[in-house]
Amino acid sequence: MGFTEICSSILTLMAGIGIFLIACEMMSHNLESASSKKLKTLFSKASKSPWLGVGIGTVGTAAIQSSGATTVMIIGFVNAGMMSLSQAATMIYGANIGTTVTAQIVALGMFGSNMISTTVLFSACAGIGAFVSLFAKTPVTKQIGGIITGFGMLFVGLNLMSSSMDSFAALDSVKLFLSRISNPILLVALGTLLTAIIQSSSVMTSIAIAMVYTGLVSLDQGIYLTMGSNIGSCVVAIIAGMTSGINAKRTSLIHLLFNVSGVVLFMVLGVAVTSAGGRSFGEMLERMFPGAPSTQLAMFHTIFNCTTVIIMMPLTGFLVRTVTGIVKDSSSNGSDSENLNFKYIDNNLLKTPPLAVAQTKKEIMDMAALAIENFNRSIDIAVSLDFSQMDAFRKAEKRLDHLNVAISKFVVELSPKPQLNDYDRIYLASSYRTVHDLERIGDYAENITEYAESMRQAEQSFSAAAAQEIEHVRSMINELFNQVIEAYHHANLDCLAKANQIEDSIDAYTAKMGDNHIERLSENQCTAVAGSNYLSLSTSVERIADHLINVGKTIRNLPR
Repeated sequence: MGFTEICSSILTLMAGIGIFLIACEMMSHNLESASSKKLKTLFSKASKSPWLGVGIGTVGTAAIQSSGATTVMIIGFVNAGMMSLSQAATMIYGANIGTTVTAQIVALGMFGSNMISTTVLFSACAGIGAFVSLFAKTPVTKQIGGIITGFGMLFVGLNLMSSSMDSFAALDSVKLFLSRISNPILLVALGTLLTAIIQSSSVMTSIAIAMVYTGLVSLDQGIYLTMGSNIGSCVVAIIAGMTSGINAKRTSLIHLLFNVSGVVLFMVLGVAVTSAGGRSFGEMLERMFPGAPSTQLAMFHTIFNCTTVIIMMPLTGFLVRTVTGIVKDSSSNGSDSENLNFKYIDNNLLKTPPLAVAQTKKEIMDMAALAIENFNRSIDIAVSLDFSQMDAFRKAEKRLDHLNVAISKFVVELSPKPQLNDYDRIYLASSYRTVHDLERIGDYAENITEYAESMRQAEQSFSAAAAQEIEHVRSMINELFNQVIEAYHHANLDCLAKANQIEDSIDAYTAKMGDNHIERLSENQCTAVAGSNYLSLSTSVERIADHLINVGKTIRNLPR
């Protein structure tokens, strides 16, 4: 085998890895799009049951075919304060089990010798799926075609990797070099390094399976390379954690310690068994699954991850306490920067767009609650002229201004993601206007506090009748808010219809407030300064009602 053949084999291996990675991404994108609502429901459940957390992590990773994406998403949830470290740990355990599905699929594709192999049969799905996507009439059919295409391309890439391994296996020098790498620690380190470079444990495990299948390495060598891939898979999570908050860093450290613990445990167990005269892991698996080297390594991968989870489950509390001790809380408490942070969304969630959309909606609803809370503060200040709430008001107003910009920027990054369905795209398109409307509610509330300040400087206050009318219109605004939020949350058109009726009533009542003011003014029941501020306040309240109803109206464009 000459230099040209060696170069050709290396390029074939690179092509196989590239197609394999694209196939995983294609399957992930289309699976997320097709099952976005189910994924939203699945990952939004914060349960106290640790085994349910493992199940959610397993199913979620099996669905999106990426333990890295699942872990990064979990880090985003923890950073947003939606999930405890213990819940995150159990979901990470499940993600490790879910990632074994890819290895089992790869092993399945290597059956068949004297007949058409399963690799060829499954590879044909790439063409079938392409035809389905090409002639699809609906988005769902197109997504199904994309899933089938990705599944087929998975085996096209695997076939290319296997053929390159066949070429390397024909070289005595390569086999001799690899046979000398028998030290388990060195093999684990090599698997870790290669996985960190590729940034996909699924690809590294698939390469190891192909190497064992073609006889390029022994089963025991493949086992230690696969162990190393588990450690290397932590790189993506570590990068995501280092750029996020304290709990995000702790979550990435949990992932690392969990995977390292499993590898150390099995390495010690392997050495202890062989030293006592027992069989190695490879020999055990060869007896359990004779004549099927690819299945032997895939089954080790599954047994390894499942056993590690079973052992680590009772130690979750200890693991959480350990990472909390290593990554200590920040010394600053309640700084302005912390006050401006998101509650529900995080840039790490961009890896899983359908879930990011659900979190964006929660963040906007939280912004709405903040806006109405500040409106109520402003009314309290205006009626009582008690300015003790002004510090809280200013902090909330500052946060509203920040959220207006920050949520819009997040939506800009999220909107082009191909995994989103039509419903999510239309929702995101309307969210720009929604956050602006909510920020304007904050501005009008700020105007009301300015009217109160004007009253204080003039040493005047609203009459009892005027104060009573202000309280009444406040109750109408709060009732409108409740109906709008119910409509916005559940896309409920009945609630929107009720909100429209309330908004019409507010328009009529604010007009009546103006008439009542003129009557009081003519009867010398209030002063010109108080009257001017009263009319401005009623106008601001009417504008707040307009912006609230704008928020509700966004649901009319959503697909039914």
